[in-house]
Amino acid sequence: MSTSDTTMQALAARFDSAAAAGLDLTFGFNVTDEDKQFSLTVKDGTCSLQEGANADANATLVLDADTLKSIQSGTSDGTQEFTAGRLRIEGDPIVAQKLGTLFPA
Repeated sequence: MSTSDTTMQALAARFDSAAAAGLDLTFGFNVTDEDKQFSLTVKDGTCSLQEGANADANATLVLDADTLKSIQSGTSDGTQEFTAGRLRIEGDPIVAQKLGTLFPA
């Protein structure tokens, strides 16, 4: 199992269903150094993790496995990584900001 597989499973496990009430969003993750893609679909208080790209993602985070792990573990946050150039967001950056609320560290 790759670093990104483990990290994405840990991220999904932190899902706050109460924060997701009424939401219908899909987050994409493109882990460039492992050539892996994932999507997290949040819908009405539920969350599902799938491996592979999702063309309907509202926001896709493009990053390497170490950056993903740092964000997931809480040692860094998306804003820091974006500012440092280690994270790129494709799609709606406002939607991407909801990750911190939906998957608290």
